[in-house]
Amino acid sequence: MLYKTSQNNKKKSFINKRVIATLKFCILIGLLYFSFLQFKIIQYANTTIPKGADYIIILGTKVNGTEPSLTLQNRIDTAANYLMKNRETIAIASGGKGPNEVISEATAIKQGLITKGIGEDRIVLEDQSSRTTENIAYSKKLLPSKKHIGLVVSNYFHIYRSRIIGKDNGLDLYSLPAKTPIKEAPRWYFREYLAITKYYLEKAHIIN
Repeated sequence: MLYKTSQNNKKKSFINKRVIATLKFCILIGLLYFSFLQFKIIQYANTTIPKGADYIIILGTKVNGTEPSLTLQNRIDTAANYLMKNRETIAIASGGKGPNEVISEATAIKQGLITKGIGEDRIVLEDQSSRTTENIAYSKKLLPSKKHIGLVVSNYFHIYRSRIIGKDNGLDLYSLPAKTPIKEAPRWYFREYLAITKYYLEKAHIIN
């Protein structure tokens, strides 16, 4: 009986070690994967910002009633700063109306730009999209002919996915990253890691 008990304990110990080793391996793979995503986010956001772009696409995010969230306001401020320095550049304000939003994200962007002194005639509305893939695809349809140099305006964490979606839509977009509110950064980055992963999987499914 003691021998049998000893054997069972050894077996359990072996199984526990295997489980722990497997968990450690999964954690390591997860850390390496998220490190890779963070590297791509940094790489794609930290690029040269060309002057005199033909257009910029400003991606929408949450609107609190009729007021832009702090995250969206940072995008508006970044876009307005560029537009004031580059008078020939047009802006495409992109984003539909989500739950609990009184106005569309595109409308909030437009109003914010006008408040900053950007002429209404330089702003094009795209107010039907509900996610980044639609933001880019629908905005592309609104681009005037012979407009080649474009930038995408979003928060730092969102630039990588926005640009690769742009590339998939035939747009070679430059980066114009906006600041991310510090207190909201962990939540946004975690959501973005998941969103990028989802996009990878969807793209792989389409290709296959």
